[in-house]
Amino acid sequence: MTLARTPGIDFLATGFVFLSIPVFGFIALGKAHEYTGGRALPTWVLVSAGIASIPVYAVSRVVTTRLRHKREAAAMGAKMVPVVRGKWLGNADVVKVMIHNATHGYPADGLAELFGELGPVINIRSFWSDLVFTTTPEHVKIMLCTDFENYVKGEEFQRNMDSVLGVGVFNSDGDMFHRSITRPAFARDRISDFQMFDRHAETVIQQLKSRFGEGQAVDFQDLMSRFSLDSATEFLFGHCVHSLRAGLPYSVNTPYAPKNIQTPETRRANEFSTAFLEAFEGVAHRERLRTVWPLFEIFSDRTKKPMEVLDDFLEPIIADAIQKKSAVHHEVEAKPIETSEGTLLDHLVQVTSDPKILKDETLNIMLAGRDTTTGTLTFAVYLLSQYPHVMQRLRQEVLEKVGPTKCPTFDNIREMKYLRAVLNETLRLYPVVPFNVRESVNGTTWPNPDPNGKPFYIPAGTRTLYSVFMMQRREDLWGPDAEEFDPDRFLDERVKKYLVKNSFIFLPFNAGPRICLGQQFAYNEMSFILIRLLQNFSSISLELDAYPPGTLPPDEFKLASGRKAIDKVWPKANLTLYLAGGLWLKMEES
Repeated sequence: MTLARTPGIDFLATGFVFLSIPVFGFIALGKAHEYTGGRALPTWVLVSAGIASIPVYAVSRVVTTRLRHKREAAAMGAKMVPVVRGKWLGNADVVKVMIHNATHGYPADGLAELFGELGPVINIRSFWSDLVFTTTPEHVKIMLCTDFENYVKGEEFQRNMDSVLGVGVFNSDGDMFHRSITRPAFARDRISDFQMFDRHAETVIQQLKSRFGEGQAVDFQDLMSRFSLDSATEFLFGHCVHSLRAGLPYSVNTPYAPKNIQTPETRRANEFSTAFLEAFEGVAHRERLRTVWPLFEIFSDRTKKPMEVLDDFLEPIIADAIQKKSAVHHEVEAKPIETSEGTLLDHLVQVTSDPKILKDETLNIMLAGRDTTTGTLTFAVYLLSQYPHVMQRLRQEVLEKVGPTKCPTFDNIREMKYLRAVLNETLRLYPVVPFNVRESVNGTTWPNPDPNGKPFYIPAGTRTLYSVFMMQRREDLWGPDAEEFDPDRFLDERVKKYLVKNSFIFLPFNAGPRICLGQQFAYNEMSFILIRLLQNFSSISLELDAYPPGTLPPDEFKLASGRKAIDKVWPKANLTLYLAGGLWLKMEES
């Protein structure tokens, strides 16, 4: 029986080879010493010396690197970033707490205390590898704009994500090619064509009315996941996965819930949706564990099975697109496509016939399209359920600008200022990507927010983490009511007071050369479905009794401050933000 290759097996094999080098080196030195007339040394002595040299070398390398960084910092007139000091070797206890908080806490739990103790920039050094963390807009601006070329995704991030994201735009440093070939798919005439949205939105409304007619709650997060997945697959491939047809799940607390009768199509749709989530949960887990993640995948690659399901859907579509291109002998020089007709895959296949590039690129865009829409709509509707006055004001705008039944147009959406404010305020408090990471190419400095303090030194090859989730809730950047949900902050004098003065305090769609190409597409899609919902329903209520056990916020959250104490649902984060247990609610028809 042969042992299957897994990330863990490869990691151990590579480690064994690396660690055996000094052992065999000492044995060779011993034999050379004996050959030249020296005293023969026992093999066990040579092996022991080789093994002992490994930690000596590791410690000496860490020490010399730290000393070199201090000298470089002094030469630049800068200071080292304060380090979080754990009690265990390699800050293993700090890593353990971070992983525990990611599973059992509120997003960013424990980090605010570290910033309060150490200052505006901290180094969460894990297993002797630096991880510099900031929530300062000026530092984020440097990474994303003013010194963009010096900050890359980095080999570690790419390695962690490779089995899912491959060489796609979100896992590539040299991504200008990727962006140039995808940009035409987001031309205005394509993203303002709402026929596709309307078809799927109609299915959503029918599903909601049917379930509410039974007196049952609906998991709105699951519903929006299906809506955005169907919209994304149709927009990207021209082939809809039809996950909305699979039927909505019932709450685990529903007595005698009818069993959904699965057809091959609906079963496949459910499998695709589940696999998509599992694949990205897998790579998010790797990011939390960093370099040691393969040790947790010794017996299996946790992304392999879900990726097989995704490939089963994607590969025939991609093969068909390549075949059609070949059939008409349509060759296009590898440059940005100017036409806005066709799907994203239609654009990509004109530039390359490489199945891997086509699959990776479309899967990357699908991640962005699905998670942005699902996450933001889920949190927006949750907030509407908690702030009825916002719900009624928004519904009034919908009825005035669009009417009770008319299909909204691009111009309608552009005129609806309060709708845009509601979405922006949702994205401020619950940004879809709460944490992001880069890696420095060359040694540099970051300015110190303290005008009297030295700048911070950032060594070459350092992972630099930033959190828009934390930054967009900072009271010094947004005012004393920063953790309150108030869409008017994007309409009144606070816009000039805070946002105009420093636009980098609000970055739900990134910024600079890597700004999200599908930003306006996402706004249009989210606006459209909210308008359709508010045309059909006049009130929204959260149904806490429908939640699975263990998915509502623990009682101790109520003792905290800010939204952690206010939220009645439990936000969590893998690569993107979502709600534990879903968003179970009921709506009253208008």
